[in-house]
Amino acid sequence: MINNKNNQQMSIGGAIVFRDYRGKRQYLLVKTKEESDWEIPKVIVRKGESSVRAAIRLTSEQGGMTTRVLEEAGRFSTTTVINGKPVPQKFYYYLLLQKGGSSELIGFAEFKWLEYGEAIKRVLLKREKEMFRSGREVLKLWEKNAQNQTILMTR
Repeated sequence: MINNKNNQQMSIGGAIVFRDYRGKRQYLLVKTKEESDWEIPKVIVRKGESSVRAAIRLTSEQGGMTTRVLEEAGRFSTTTVINGKPVPQKFYYYLLLQKGGSSELIGFAEFKWLEYGEAIKRVLLKREKEMFRSGREVLKLWEKNAQNQTILMTR
């Protein structure tokens, strides 16, 4: 949410989206402009909206896909300058499973589905690399817990 008149915090939701495609796990990277770097998809949180809801909105509206939020992957704070004034930013990243949708993402200049090793090489910002690593660890724990729950349910 943004209200720069009072120098309030800007909240941003990030979506670490993955899918299993032809036996390979792939992660979504986007370019918001033609000349920009590859990054994790992000969106500014609207007033009255939660950061997780913003991440879902991003994947639905700009990505044209349905997703399932598995867990928060991480967060961090920083400051940016808007109109010459410092504005605090809080980033919230979520791990999302792509459940369905279009193979064409309309809301981005470019997009790629890449395996983890290639995806982490393409992301240049250190904090985004950290969020990717965190998301991967969260996914491993989530899958382990899901497997344990399945075993318990079959007993």
